[in-house]
Amino acid sequence: MKKNKQSSAAIMLRSLMRFIIIVTLLLGAAIIIAVGHQLLEEVQTTTSHITASLKQTDIDGDDDWESWRKNSTLDTSATYVYVHNKRADAKVSQYFSPHAEKVLKVTPTKVPFLTNVYYRPGIGLLYHRMVHARGIYYTLWQNMNPQLAVLLRVIEVTAILLAVTLLATPLYIRRLTKRLTDPLTTLSHTTQMIAGAKEPGAMRLPVPAQPTEVTELAGNFNELLSMLNERQEQQKLFVMNAAHELRTPIATIRSHAQLIERHGEDHPEIITKSVGYITEESRQMQHLIDELLQLSRADRLALDLTPLDLSATVTTIMQKIAGTFEQTVTTEIQPDIHITGNESAIEQILVNLVTNAAKYSPAASQITVTLTQQANEAAALAVKDQGSGISAEDKSHIFERFYRSADVRGTVAGTGLGLAIATQLAQLSNSELTVADDQPQGTIFTLIFSTK
Repeated sequence: MKKNKQSSAAIMLRSLMRFIIIVTLLLGAAIIIAVGHQLLEEVQTTTSHITASLKQTDIDGDDDWESWRKNSTLDTSATYVYVHNKRADAKVSQYFSPHAEKVLKVTPTKVPFLTNVYYRPGIGLLYHRMVHARGIYYTLWQNMNPQLAVLLRVIEVTAILLAVTLLATPLYIRRLTKRLTDPLTTLSHTTQMIAGAKEPGAMRLPVPAQPTEVTELAGNFNELLSMLNERQEQQKLFVMNAAHELRTPIATIRSHAQLIERHGEDHPEIITKSVGYITEESRQMQHLIDELLQLSRADRLALDLTPLDLSATVTTIMQKIAGTFEQTVTTEIQPDIHITGNESAIEQILVNLVTNAAKYSPAASQITVTLTQQANEAAALAVKDQGSGISAEDKSHIFERFYRSADVRGTVAGTGLGLAIATQLAQLSNSELTVADDQPQGTIFTLIFSTK
């Protein structure tokens, strides 16, 4: 089934209106009940005083009855008294206040849930009370129409307040929800525009001053867009550089293939030479593709970091690559250095650094690999070479993808990806790769691990 779409404003309006209606009705009912109870207690108090006065008077004759009537402040228009003297010596057995006899002729109906309250047609609500003393029974009927009028007025006022509340509340809620949802609506429209844009990463959401939640949401979304834009630019640059690096060997291979096709039959010596070039360029292409795949995996990789004996790990790695390079490779490894890291990533970084040092160092020089524990308890894995060093301008770019110094481009084979891969793996390993000059010559690459 298709679900109906509902805006947050509509949901808030409906929910708040339901809540306010319920609260108003409950409050109105509570007020009515409280006022009604108070009025009923007043009637009870009044009748109690009257019946107490009657009991004290011992009405067993006309004189007593007339004396009580004269001294009583009883409102005979709203209160009806019936005295029934059941004594054997009573001269007069019954006395009626004005209109009482007429009232008693009408059969009363008990009002549910209200003690001693009756309804008499043509009269209204009456409160009934009966007491007796010394054989005389006093029956009192208190007209409750004045109290009922007050209660009805309270009900009217409550109803008016409810109506005003129901009319005013939606307007207020709509105004409130508009203030809350307008920023969200603006964000929604802007995100739709961004989703349809060719370069969404270059666009930004408007950041409202309030409410705070929307402000934070817009700010976080803009940070995400900035990151997206940066990733897009990096991807574009990556593709351009990869295409550039692949174009040269492909062109070389095509050139030699065409040379063989055109002149190979007449000049067989060309075939051997050109096949050698094609093989070498193919090897370079394969190396470049392998490093591109490594870099791509590193971009998506999430390394598992485990406790490592870094001293033992570095020792094992250097034993594996011993004798691989023309240079003399020496190690100075401090024992019992422990970190949290990834052994495979450390191996790839170290191999890349030593390979890079060998590539740019004289054959008769020395490469030194050191592992030390620093004063701040960080572990430092350094690779030192005796090459020509790196210029200050190149130092700020050497960790960028495909970057190669103009001094070595075309003279030293390479893709410009080795240090980029090492840097990416270092970041994934919660470590930092730095570069510095060595003295009197050469370069030092240092991988710093935190032992915490």
